[in-house]
Amino acid sequence: MNDAVLIVDDETAIADLVEVYLKNEGYQVYKFYNGKDALSCIESTAVSLAILDVMLPDIDGFALCREIRKNYFFPIIMLTARVEDMDKITGLTLGADDYITKPFHPLELMARVKTQLRRYTRYNPYGAAPNQEACEIDIRGLFVNKNSHICTLNNRELALTPIEFDILWYLASNQGRVVSSEELFEAVWKEKYFDSNNTVMAHIARLREKMGEPARKPRFIKTVWGVGYTIEK
Repeated sequence: MNDAVLIVDDETAIADLVEVYLKNEGYQVYKFYNGKDALSCIESTAVSLAILDVMLPDIDGFALCREIRKNYFFPIIMLTARVEDMDKITGLTLGADDYITKPFHPLELMARVKTQLRRYTRYNPYGAAPNQEACEIDIRGLFVNKNSHICTLNNRELALTPIEFDILWYLASNQGRVVSSEELFEAVWKEKYFDSNNTVMAHIARLREKMGEPARKPRFIKTVWGVGYTIEK
């Protein structure tokens, strides 16, 4: 079965154009002009990738991205006329995988679609089925097994505390996405995050030390200043 791509854009000319190019590439296409109908489709359809416009008539693309990321892990490409860096950071922080601005060349968008689907198939530990969690992640020699709580780096086992392991697992399972300190804290500690809380920063520092990571140029856990942390693809 061909990969299913979801298009959500209230500009019908753009949505129709993207649909034509996607179908020419052999993709199955689901096209909507608002977020509500798109969410209904996702709940009943195995979507492989979504292309979301930021400006929608009911909910904006950022809110739609946030809703999708509550349960689904397929790639999301934000498509918008807004070019501000903060908009890009916002989208990536909420879970978008890529960002392209209007006007754009359809062939560039197709290239990005193919790239994201290749990465998803190769790296995403969840596969196509939502909520089906994998127990092993391997990223450039960093191996994490959730069931055994064993973590090795270049075949060297790391002695991690349960909290350190959970932090690393969460970042690894969200590889390629910037995770905010607030999200990371609430996901790992299961408590409300406060702005003055430096707990995450301290644990990240200890985790990097155990991994032998230089603070200024880490290979794995990288800081996106003012946003959060990420393990790049």
